Amino acid sequence: KARESETKKCQMSANYKIFTRKTAEKGVTPYRVSKETGISGTVFSEWKSGRSKPKIDKLIKLAEYFGCDVMDFYK
Repeated sequence: KARESETKKCQMSANYKIFTRKTAEKGVTPYRVSKETGISGTVFSEWKSGRSKPKIDKLIKLAEYFGCDVMDFYK
Protein backbone atom coordinates (compact mmCIF):
# COMPACT_ATOMS: atom_id res chain seq x y z
CA LYS A 1 0.00 0.00 0.00
CA ALA A 2 2.81 2.44 0.87
CA ARG A 3 4.55 1.57 -2.40
CA GLU A 4 1.35 2.29 -4.36
CA SER A 5 1.02 5.66 -2.63
CA GLU A 6 4.65 6.52 -3.45
CA THR A 7 4.11 5.55 -7.09
CA LYS A 8 1.07 7.83 -7.28
CA LYS A 9 3.07 10.73 -5.84
CA CYS A 10 5.80 10.19 -8.44
CA GLN A 11 3.20 10.17 -11.24
CA MET A 12 1.58 13.35 -9.98
CA SER A 13 4.95 15.00 -9.73
CA ALA A 14 5.57 14.01 -13.35
CA ASN A 15 2.25 15.57 -14.46
CA TYR A 16 3.04 18.73 -12.54
CA LYS A 17 6.54 18.91 -14.01
CA ILE A 18 5.01 18.80 -17.48
CA PHE A 19 2.54 21.52 -16.45
CA THR A 20 5.44 23.61 -15.13
CA ARG A 21 7.35 23.15 -18.39
CA LYS A 22 4.28 24.22 -20.38
CA THR A 23 3.84 27.37 -18.29
CA ALA A 24 7.50 28.26 -18.76
CA GLU A 25 7.29 27.72 -22.53
CA LYS A 26 4.24 29.98 -22.75
CA GLY A 27 5.68 32.51 -20.28
CA VAL A 28 2.75 32.36 -17.85
CA THR A 29 2.33 31.64 -14.16
CA PRO A 30 0.06 28.98 -12.65
CA TYR A 31 -1.99 31.90 -11.28
CA ARG A 32 -2.58 33.25 -14.78
CA VAL A 33 -3.44 29.78 -16.09
CA SER A 34 -5.92 29.45 -13.25
CA LYS A 35 -7.59 32.75 -14.06
CA GLU A 36 -7.70 32.14 -17.81
CA THR A 37 -8.92 28.53 -17.66
CA GLY A 38 -11.17 28.67 -14.61
CA ILE A 39 -9.20 25.85 -12.97
CA SER A 40 -8.69 26.60 -9.30
CA GLY A 41 -5.14 27.31 -8.18
CA THR A 42 -5.78 24.80 -5.41
CA VAL A 43 -6.06 22.09 -8.05
CA PHE A 44 -2.52 22.82 -9.22
CA SER A 45 -1.24 22.80 -5.64
CA GLU A 46 -2.85 19.41 -5.07
CA TRP A 47 -1.23 18.02 -8.22
CA LYS A 48 2.13 19.38 -7.15
CA SER A 49 1.90 17.82 -3.68
CA GLY A 50 0.53 14.53 -4.98
CA ARG A 51 -2.72 14.83 -3.02
CA SER A 52 -4.74 14.42 -6.20
CA LYS A 53 -4.22 13.48 -9.80
CA PRO A 54 -5.34 15.42 -12.85
CA LYS A 55 -8.86 14.73 -14.06
CA ILE A 56 -9.50 14.51 -17.77
CA ASP A 57 -11.75 17.59 -17.91
CA LYS A 58 -8.95 19.71 -16.45
CA LEU A 59 -6.37 18.21 -18.80
CA ILE A 60 -8.60 18.96 -21.78
CA LYS A 61 -8.85 22.62 -20.70
CA LEU A 62 -5.08 22.79 -20.24
CA ALA A 63 -4.41 21.15 -23.60
CA GLU A 64 -6.67 23.71 -25.29
CA TYR A 65 -5.00 26.54 -23.37
CA PHE A 66 -1.46 25.44 -24.23
CA GLY A 67 -2.32 24.32 -27.76
CA CYS A 68 -1.16 20.77 -27.23
CA ASP A 69 -2.52 17.24 -27.03
CA VAL A 70 -3.93 15.89 -23.75
CA MET A 71 -1.44 13.02 -24.00
CA ASP A 72 1.42 15.53 -23.72
CA PHE A 73 0.66 15.62 -19.99
CA TYR A 74 1.48 11.91 -19.72
CA LYS A 75 4.86 11.88 -21.48
